[in-house]
Amino acid sequence: MGEKIMYDTIFARSFSRYDQKKLGYGAFLACFLIALSFSTVFKPYLGPLTVNKRLSINDGLKMVRANDTISSNATFFSNVVISFNATVEMVSDGSSNMSSTSRNDTIGFSTSSSKTLGFNYTNGVIRNDTRLMPVLEINNGSSSQQGQGGVPEKIIEPICNIEGRTEFCEMNGDIRINGKSSTVLQVGMMTENSSWIIGPYARKGDREALSQVTKWRVKTGVKDGDNGVHQCNRYHGVPAVVFSLGGYAGNNFHDYTDIIIPLYLTSRQFNGEVKFLITNKNPWWINKFKTILRNLSHYDPIDIDNEQQVHCLPTVIIGLKRDPKELTIDPSRSPHSLKEFRQFLRTTYSLKKTTAVKLTNNNRRKRPRLLILSRKKTRAFTNTKAIATMARTLGYKVIIAETDSNVAKVAETINACDVMMGVHGAGLTNMVFLPNNAILIQILPIGGFEWLARTDFEEPSKDMNLRYLEYKIKTEESTLIQQYPPHHEVIRNPGAIAKQGWNAFKAVYLQQQNVKLDIHRFRLILSRAIELLHE
Repeated sequence: MGEKIMYDTIFARSFSRYDQKKLGYGAFLACFLIALSFSTVFKPYLGPLTVNKRLSINDGLKMVRANDTISSNATFFSNVVISFNATVEMVSDGSSNMSSTSRNDTIGFSTSSSKTLGFNYTNGVIRNDTRLMPVLEINNGSSSQQGQGGVPEKIIEPICNIEGRTEFCEMNGDIRINGKSSTVLQVGMMTENSSWIIGPYARKGDREALSQVTKWRVKTGVKDGDNGVHQCNRYHGVPAVVFSLGGYAGNNFHDYTDIIIPLYLTSRQFNGEVKFLITNKNPWWINKFKTILRNLSHYDPIDIDNEQQVHCLPTVIIGLKRDPKELTIDPSRSPHSLKEFRQFLRTTYSLKKTTAVKLTNNNRRKRPRLLILSRKKTRAFTNTKAIATMARTLGYKVIIAETDSNVAKVAETINACDVMMGVHGAGLTNMVFLPNNAILIQILPIGGFEWLARTDFEEPSKDMNLRYLEYKIKTEESTLIQQYPPHHEVIRNPGAIAKQGWNAFKAVYLQQQNVKLDIHRFRLILSRAIELLHE
């Protein structure tokens, strides 16, 4: 330390302050000239940086955030594999790969040139029960890719897609389906040998639902004679859609949001010339929705799980397309719309009423029809007769009905009404049959149903061209006050029950609770509905 101080002192005394400053500028200029000379001499020998066989994402990948709430989708190529131990592996001709154990949700990389390659993977939750392949979307400003020597490389057609709430694969060519082994093979195509595992039920990320769905293996790049490639026993000249009736099938809300609307989105393009290959077959469900199935397909459904034959088809879609939101079709992302779907239902069930009644002061004899959805087991009205009596004094013609599996009858009853009211539950899904400009009144029990009420029924109802009203009951209107003291957590702090999990929440607020409406307070809601029918 003493030597350094002595050296600095000698240096300072040897030069004046002005001379030191000149010396510093000269040294800086000399370093700059040396660096410029090296750059000029060696520039011809510099080239793009070669990617090693195994490259950590943190060593050169440009991250793009994946967000489950964004509605963009990811498409899948047969040369990219996501393995769900939180690693990503890229395979190219079997000779090189790129992997990482990082759990970042999006992946991309940039080359040393100004052109950039990157994954377009902006939504979805990677689950442990599927293996799908994200497509590399080339963002290099040109329509073709150049390989070594300027030769265009083959562009692999997309096979599988991950979207916000679903995953599906679209395959063309020589497609063979073996129901016994739950496999779909693409035979003889000039693609790499790759495979996916997919659960063909449109509720991605819901482990409870998918635990009841058969997993199917989708393979490409196989050839006749390969092990496990069976010869065709039954040929079909039309496309097919493979989907599951597992999951939450049987619950009216999930029947529409997870199956019926997605099946419409997926199969409508074929105008009936499509076959439905059903896995996890549910005869009761098929009978309930047989009219819809017949209007989407001209052929009887096939119980593919029990088929002993190998089915061969020109086009197969495994899984169903759906909107990320419940009971919704976004026309900006689909060639179809919720308006078209509701018209399809009106045609399917021969429903006559397209628009709700419009009241005028000059015609007081016209009475709007109010449907009170009745429930027998849970979340039932305990004073239905009193509600109906009060409604009639406002000028309503009142119908009290409980929905069942006779969809045609339910559709006809609801379509004839101008206002439908009911406690939060799957029965409100039948609003799909209401005429345009009709009014849906959702009654919210205690328990913190606001988010469910909004996403399940409020937002979809507006997309269906319906008017929406909401009535949130007070504690005194819930029968839970007869079962629990006023200071119990069930009454005072529903959030604490919700933290115990969905089953605990459901057991209390969905299965133990009925509703006794405050007639005078609820009268304001029915009066507001009358006002809307005048508009």
